[in-house]
Amino acid sequence: MLEKRLIELSRTAYQRDIITYSDFLNLNEQNILHMLPKDRLFTGAVFFGGYEMAERQMAVFIPDALYLRYGKKELSPWETDYPFQALKIAPLNRKFAEDLTHRDYLGAVLNLGLERSKTGDILIRDREALLFVHNDVADYIAEELRRVRHTSVSVSQTDARELNYTPDFEEIRGTVASVRLDSLLALAFSSSRTRLTGLIEGAKVFVNGKLITSNGYQPSEGDVISVRGMGKFRYESSGGRTRKNRISVIIRKYI
Repeated sequence: MLEKRLIELSRTAYQRDIITYSDFLNLNEQNILHMLPKDRLFTGAVFFGGYEMAERQMAVFIPDALYLRYGKKELSPWETDYPFQALKIAPLNRKFAEDLTHRDYLGAVLNLGLERSKTGDILIRDREALLFVHNDVADYIAEELRRVRHTSVSVSQTDARELNYTPDFEEIRGTVASVRLDSLLALAFSSSRTRLTGLIEGAKVFVNGKLITSNGYQPSEGDVISVRGMGKFRYESSGGRTRKNRISVIIRKYI
């Protein structure tokens, strides 16, 4: 059903010469779009979720004619006018506020009767949360969300274009025998390659939103690698070889 929906959005963009959008897609859903044969789509597709490292993203289908109209080969996220915005959720009284988790915020929002596809990432910092939501439900959430667990909260709308959010990261330097996916995972998560091989074969590892099931896959510099339930990191670069003929690499693990 999702394949048909994505193909129809691409067809509509092409036939009506307009930009069309999906709802927020998770990594598995993004992979479905990545894996669709090019001859089944009528336009190209790009992704955006409100900030550079967003996991849940909308797909936008842009007809070639619009690129020509703008005189560009690529359009910035805000030139495509994505139909979502950011909501800031803050405690009414910080002194008595609980330490709320991603699960707490998500549960409170979904308890309003909303579908997960209408909400994007939830970013938590300094006892506040930033939630990306579809324009269709932004006003409703702002009006109805008054409590997260036992904490009373206020919700205010924020122009996502004005955000300058940069995820925190830990830079990790190490050496690997070869720049393979399983080797980079072992370095990023301080775990054995044997355990991480199971995650790759178990369809839980994505590179730039595309599902990868081969342990020997070789990422390129700049690739973002996500592991469901564990986190994500960017493979920054590789350098020279050590005396033991291992390759020096740098990764940024997001925290």
